[in-house]
Amino acid sequence: MGILGNDVSNLQVLDFSLRLLLIPFNAASIWIVVTNHQDNSDYGKLEFNNLTGLNAISAGYAVFAALSSLFRCLVTKAWLFFVTDQVLAYLMVTSMAAQSEFLYLAYNGDRVVSWSQACDSYAKFCNRLKLAMGFNVIAVCCFLVLAVISAYRVFRKFQPPFVPAKEAEQQRT
Repeated sequence: MGILGNDVSNLQVLDFSLRLLLIPFNAASIWIVVTNHQDNSDYGKLEFNNLTGLNAISAGYAVFAALSSLFRCLVTKAWLFFVTDQVLAYLMVTSMAAQSEFLYLAYNGDRVVSWSQACDSYAKFCNRLKLAMGFNVIAVCCFLVLAVISAYRVFRKFQPPFVPAKEAEQQRT
């Protein structure tokens, strides 16, 4: 299988590919959010870059995990990837939820607390945030698949508990 070696399964190729796929989507999302700003003569300058830290961490981890897949001597513990994949998947989901809430408020406002719709005045800014959110959605989907793959790698080593046939039959009835 080329650079990954000859004894590589399809699951390892998928894992390696998803980790490599994460890097440009996270980098693009970071770049869009950091460079996103718009100036309005009525309301002033608007910029937002608070949600880039987690994308940078996940992109760095994706580079490290892809390299460790390439060079197996770096990290061979499946449980380490399992824990890290799970944590980053959940953090990415919560980050995406926060970004969704921000976009919802920017487009719709909140009349109860007198927040107006910002996207009427800052359309370019909001469109770029929607693009960054799209990249985040792809990255989250990749991390969720990676979390399932790493869970499979850890738990496939364990056998299911043995239940005698009589007890299993009694439990069903």
